[in-house]
Amino acid sequence: MGSGGAVGGVGVVGVAVPLLVEERIANLVSEGIAPRVLPDIDMVPWRDRQVLVVTVYPGASRPYAVLAQGPEQGVYVRVGSTNRVADPQLIAELGRVARNESFDEQPMLGLTVANLDVPAVSATFHGRREIRTADLTSLRLVQECKGDLVPTVGGILLFGRDRERHFPDARMQLARFKGRSRSHLVEMAELHSRPDLIVDEALGFVKRNTSLRVTVRPEDPRRRVETWQYPMAAVREALLNAVVHADYSQVSGAFKVAIFDDRLEVENPGLLPFGVTVESMMAGASHIRNRVIGRVFRELGEVEQWGTGVALMRDACAAAGLPAPEFEEVAGRFRVTFRCERGPSEGLDALDVALLEILDADPGLSTAALAARINRSPRATRTRLRSLVDLGFAAEIGSSQNDPQRRYYASEERAPYRGKPDA
Repeated sequence: MGSGGAVGGVGVVGVAVPLLVEERIANLVSEGIAPRVLPDIDMVPWRDRQVLVVTVYPGASRPYAVLAQGPEQGVYVRVGSTNRVADPQLIAELGRVARNESFDEQPMLGLTVANLDVPAVSATFHGRREIRTADLTSLRLVQECKGDLVPTVGGILLFGRDRERHFPDARMQLARFKGRSRSHLVEMAELHSRPDLIVDEALGFVKRNTSLRVTVRPEDPRRRVETWQYPMAAVREALLNAVVHADYSQVSGAFKVAIFDDRLEVENPGLLPFGVTVESMMAGASHIRNRVIGRVFRELGEVEQWGTGVALMRDACAAAGLPAPEFEEVAGRFRVTFRCERGPSEGLDALDVALLEILDADPGLSTAALAARINRSPRATRTRLRSLVDLGFAAEIGSSQNDPQRRYYASEERAPYRGKPDA
């Protein structure tokens, strides 16, 4: 790209007549895009030449379109390293983002509270809160329209009596393939349950179609240590995130779980919310696409803090000696991929080692006590503890996983887990 200085390995050419190029860019943007965009165009000196820097900020009038192609064919979005023409559903999503609205908050005109399964709402929240009519409004399952209470999209998706008629694609397709391609199907299933139930049902399919290694501890033959091919805490988090962050406005957008010999993929319809990239998501950035569904899942204790799901998945995979999960946008969908090549248990990170050292010095601590000691949330700490127990590095004593009195101990024998799980 011409001679001169280089930035990041790319030659900086500069422009010969910066004022002329600046005017040309300004005219192209002004005359070629609607609604009008007002970018910042700066001239920056670089050694003996001039470089033009064009900065375009997110506008409040989205979506923007190439004027010559019109508002239906001229809207483009970035998917990975490519530019794609936005479909009508994506264009509508851009408009909602600009208006600070979410799809699942929209009222479903023509329906009434009778279209909600209110007993199911009460049963779901049993033990957490009593559900009254006012709670349906505070949860945004319904909203007032012209004096009447009307179910929202989120209300019908979560608790609609005729949910599948209104949203036939709000279902999950699961498949187990032999080998590393989709050519040999072993088992498949399709789930049509409510979002608050479908995650655990999908996890059951994953457990049924992945391997489990069982080890009997010599010092206590009655105790069995079970190690799944994939850390189930990470898989459940991926399924949960898929349900909460999916774009339910898409047509033919079922959730998909595909299990191969070497990997497990979880896909949901919709790209990442606008303004969030894979890089920023991995750094902890989060944007709630579905505020109604997200609020209900948070009230149910399924979600503790936005932006922590990626860290939980990465921590669980690291504790299991597995590669970090992969995140990518693929053809209008978002995919999480887990790979099952295990390394030695020496791959445990510093926080895992710190937990084991604490348990060595002070055995019998609870999840809450350990969370306070390592400055992490109880949920994140519980994920790490489950992985350490699965690997045989720690032991737990309690009546069940939900026992608040459950206590943890460091195992005396910490043999590394090497190789792939037994088929």
